[in-house]
Amino acid sequence: MTTLPRPTTTLTADDARRVALRAQGFLGVPDRRAGVRGVLRHLGAVQLDTISVLARSHELVPYARLGAVGRKTVEAAYWGAGSAGGAPARPHAFEYWSHAACILPVEEWPHFAFRRRAYRSRPHWNHQLPEGVYEQVVKQLRAEGPLTATELGGAKRTSDWWDWSGTKVAVERALMYGEVVCVERRGWKRVYDLAERAVPDALLHDDLDDSECVRRLVRLAGEALGVGTRGDIADYHRLKAEQVDAVIADSGLVPVEVEGWSKPAWADPAALSAPPRGRHRTTLLSPFDSLIWERARTERIFGFTHRLEAYVPKPKRIHGYFAMPVLAGGRLVGRVDPAREGQTLVARQVGVEGPKAVPAVAQALAEAATWVNCADVRVERVEAPDLREPLTRELAALLG
Repeated sequence: MTTLPRPTTTLTADDARRVALRAQGFLGVPDRRAGVRGVLRHLGAVQLDTISVLARSHELVPYARLGAVGRKTVEAAYWGAGSAGGAPARPHAFEYWSHAACILPVEEWPHFAFRRRAYRSRPHWNHQLPEGVYEQVVKQLRAEGPLTATELGGAKRTSDWWDWSGTKVAVERALMYGEVVCVERRGWKRVYDLAERAVPDALLHDDLDDSECVRRLVRLAGEALGVGTRGDIADYHRLKAEQVDAVIADSGLVPVEVEGWSKPAWADPAALSAPPRGRHRTTLLSPFDSLIWERARTERIFGFTHRLEAYVPKPKRIHGYFAMPVLAGGRLVGRVDPAREGQTLVARQVGVEGPKAVPAVAQALAEAATWVNCADVRVERVEAPDLREPLTRELAALLG
């Protein structure tokens, strides 16, 4: 960006942190009447991931904001169909490529037209598409209704995860093109259906040009973040920096300065209209939660360095396989690498940011244990050994 408008206001670093927390649903009383669907609409995207420890990431995201909402309720809220006035039942969400593979509110379907067009014009693909298979997949879905790749004829040619069958290549390409939609996950398998059946008629179009699409996603990212740099905003839906630059002045976001931030920032004007106040959530966070999924932003806002180590060789891990940061009082005060053994939640490794954080870490562990129907918590290793006994004592008091 060659020229920048003058900031409309200056925020302290603490102001920016509180604005971000409220925008992400962690400060103030959440709208429980809107439930999980309200969380999805508010965030604009909920990331999916294959790893399941306490639960899958898309379940952990609403749990972190709403508390112990039932896991079946979470799935039904995402994928359950709704209808109005006798119209065919349609899903409330669809899965597509945003920050990564994400669940997205179905009303945002038109705003991903720019990405569907880009995929259709893509000259190179990693997987070859056998002749005629694409047409056969679409024909089979039209005749038989929603199907998994296995039901369509098989997802893989061999046991290697990357060795997709022609059917899988075809249906995934149809998904990227927008002819097919993932309407739910069944046993973690995508269930595909034709977009013409799954997306409401009023939304089933690619009429918006690229600028309109990107402008909407920039605005949505700014609202979900509250305040962010250009890089933060671009990363939310994985836009290119030049795409953001082209539309941000007309997106409705306003330029601001944040003390201690080295780069210019933009904010949602609604987030600046009233001081962020209210009750803070105390909870474990998925590493894929949109509050912390961008590591540089997490460090800038919270002074907390976090890295997912699931794909790091075990001897090189520092904090554990699936270390989950602990949010309390609007700050990241520790992290827990969890596991489950029967009805016991196992804290394989716990990091605590000092003695004052012990009650919050214990509260987050106890609530998570109750949510996943564990009767107790076993602490294996605490990075500060002198905090182990206070932590186990707090847990015993909470769990009775």
